[in-house]
Amino acid sequence: MILPLRLEQLSYRGILGPLSLELEAGPSTIILGANGAGKSVLMRLMHGLLTPTEGRISWRSENPGRHQAMVFQRPVMLRRSALANVVYALKVAGVDDAQRVALDALKEVGLAHLARRSARVLSGGEQQRLALARAWALHPEVLFLDEPTASLDPGATREIEALIRAFDGSGTKVVMATHNLGQARRLGDEVLFLHQGRLVERAPVERFFTQPASAEAAAFIKGELPWV
Repeated sequence: MILPLRLEQLSYRGILGPLSLELEAGPSTIILGANGAGKSVLMRLMHGLLTPTEGRISWRSENPGRHQAMVFQRPVMLRRSALANVVYALKVAGVDDAQRVALDALKEVGLAHLARRSARVLSGGEQQRLALARAWALHPEVLFLDEPTASLDPGATREIEALIRAFDGSGTKVVMATHNLGQARRLGDEVLFLHQGRLVERAPVERFFTQPASAEAAAFIKGELPWV
């Protein structure tokens, strides 16, 4: 196990922090906040893509990178087939029998019939499912999702949400940033609410939406923050 993840007095270039929190295995965590609140920066710091200006990030494991994955709003697709995209990720991670594991992952996300098609000609929803297949194949303990449905139509969004629930049901810790309040209620167990780079509130999902403890959260839920 690589969890818990501890952030201690974390700051990044005046955009975020100082911020301290601990994430445990289990409940899915939704990161909410207006544009510019620091959601994406926080996720990239936790995933190790950014280095904090100040503070400390610590996992239980000394090699957390092999046990986590991240999916972005616009995933990067290699100029290869859908299958080859997943195989490449597995080989980089040192997974044996990459071809078989990759095919199984494509089946899980409903893309087995497109395995030989170029990843770059897939629709936006299909590319996002392919990104999730790359993550699924690695069986991560933690999955970071940065606005994974922001540019998708309602049908594709439902498909992605079903896959996110599958990750959650399999025991993967899901940490997701979203601006979609309905999605947050559907998929989340707890909310981290950021405002101007600060962690203003942490609460179970229903309590956050029905009894926000801060004026900033109440205004955000009502759509009254001027930069939402």
